[in-house]
Amino acid sequence: MWNPSSAASGHGSTDRGRGPGAFVRRHGLISFYALAYGLSWLAWLPYVLSQYGLGVVLVPFPEILGTGELAGQLGGILLGAYLGPLGAAFIVTALAEGRPGLRRWRGRLFRWGVGWKWYAFALIAVPALIVAGTLALPGAAAGLRLPPPELFLVYVPFFVLQIVTTGLAEEPGWRDFALVRHQRLHGPFLGTLILSLLWAGWHLPLFLTEWGAGIGGANPRTILLFFLLCVTLSVVITWVFNRTRESLPLAIVIHASNNTFASLLLAATFTTLDPSRDVLMGAVIGYGALALVLTLVTRGRLGYGGPRDDQPEEGAGREPGGVPAGHVMAGQGVDLPEAREA
Repeated sequence: MWNPSSAASGHGSTDRGRGPGAFVRRHGLISFYALAYGLSWLAWLPYVLSQYGLGVVLVPFPEILGTGELAGQLGGILLGAYLGPLGAAFIVTALAEGRPGLRRWRGRLFRWGVGWKWYAFALIAVPALIVAGTLALPGAAAGLRLPPPELFLVYVPFFVLQIVTTGLAEEPGWRDFALVRHQRLHGPFLGTLILSLLWAGWHLPLFLTEWGAGIGGANPRTILLFFLLCVTLSVVITWVFNRTRESLPLAIVIHASNNTFASLLLAATFTTLDPSRDVLMGAVIGYGALALVLTLVTRGRLGYGGPRDDQPEEGAGREPGGVPAGHVMAGQGVDLPEAREA
């Protein structure tokens, strides 16, 4: 506990170096992931053990938007999703950076004005990539159909639902908090790779539930494909995030566009494929092709131009996580103008 005499006696800095707040300031990313995993997994435990998961206990989840599997997923998953990435990002930012840090974090969340072409990319190119990747699967072209009109009628409401649930629960943590720091610590490509693997790992308990059954179940092939999906999609999101001055709404829209098309229209578009077996493979191929091109063309920078002026400022010339100020990525030094991506 701080007391006025500590400042007068010169011991204030010693107190700031102790306690949970000091640990969070020194180890922001570790604290974030520990909280994101811990809070989500603890909140998901009843859902995993329930009739929607392992069937150990009968748990009456609130009937959100009706009954059945969708209601069970919303009732069982949503609280843990909000408590995890979103809650962890808020807690760590508040402890480590205070109100200035929260203002910077919130500022990226409301950075909407980035140009219509990026929203067109999120809404049109993302489904197009999934379709193109799925067409590469054997037998997919033979079952290509135009989805029934009624599915298009519910597409917009389902898309909005994805934004306010999955998008807002996850992206303020994964991209707005973690990606900003990973890029400063490890550079854009390696930072994105680390983030994507930890993002995928956060979902692991859900493979034991009906959520996991819908994409292939808890088996090594499905889990591997899901990890690859998170890696390839993360590369695309990082590129868009960097090219739009760190606009979090674009990351949210891309995430929601992916989930909406894959869960609502993909099976109706490719009638000869097994959704639980092939939905991940097609997306991995589509995103993987674009991620490879982006990585090669940008030489791994993915549109990154170095730390922005509105990113966290630390005392004593240190960045969050203990990185010396001015450090951009290992082996590439400070972000000089001639080193920026053309």
